[in-house]
Amino acid sequence: QDTINPPRRQTVEQSRKKFSDSTARDHTFYFSDEFEPLLKEDGPTQYARTGVSKYEVKRLRRGIYVPDMFLDLHGMTQREAKREMGALIAECIKEGISCACVMHGNGKHILKQKTPLWLAQHPDVLAFHQAPLEFGGAGALLVLIEIPER
Repeated sequence: QDTINPPRRQTVEQSRKKFSDSTARDHTFYFSDEFEPLLKEDGPTQYARTGVSKYEVKRLRRGIYVPDMFLDLHGMTQREAKREMGALIAECIKEGISCACVMHGNGKHILKQKTPLWLAQHPDVLAFHQAPLEFGGAGALLVLIEIPER
């Protein structure tokens, strides 16, 4: 057969998907399973990066910050959860969203234990706290993300 099929051109949507996949991959780079930050063992799950006011954590606890983006990790593996959290943080930074909710659920406590460890490692996460009941209670975290000035 002597016909030559021309190569297909890449559409804008395909190039956007590749770009978002690469930024999500870049943000999952920060999540390690070996590193365990020092988090409080007693009480609700909470964390504040060095230099962040404890008042911000208190505002998260009280539900003053309302999340604009939600991520549901129910039924995901650890690898999928890492990738999705990286994509969530990248999207929040891109859209200028400073508060997000990560719903990990209770289940076998695997994602419930790992999610705070991963979030504490990311340089763009300012603080997080166990979500109030209206956003998921003990099965979710409210995350405060640092948005760079444009």
